[in-house]
Amino acid sequence: MEMEMDIEVSLFATLQHGRFRRKKLTFPHGSTVADVCRQLAIGHREVAILLVNESLVERDHPLSPGDAVALFPAIGGG
Repeated sequence: MEMEMDIEVSLFATLQHGRFRRKKLTFPHGSTVADVCRQLAIGHREVAILLVNESLVERDHPLSPGDAVALFPAIGGG
């Protein structure tokens, strides 16, 4: 039986469009930040900053039960 864990996911700015601002989601143990992005259909290039428990991480960062993930889009101007 595969164990699961609850992760709180916060999306910012354009990443919220058609999704949510903050939501508790369930993922299998061993999931990474990349798995969160995949499940939410957020493309690799859409995210510029990834935080877990307020620390900057890479996409392959493993998640633990109760972690708080925050995803920020690239902000461009011109």
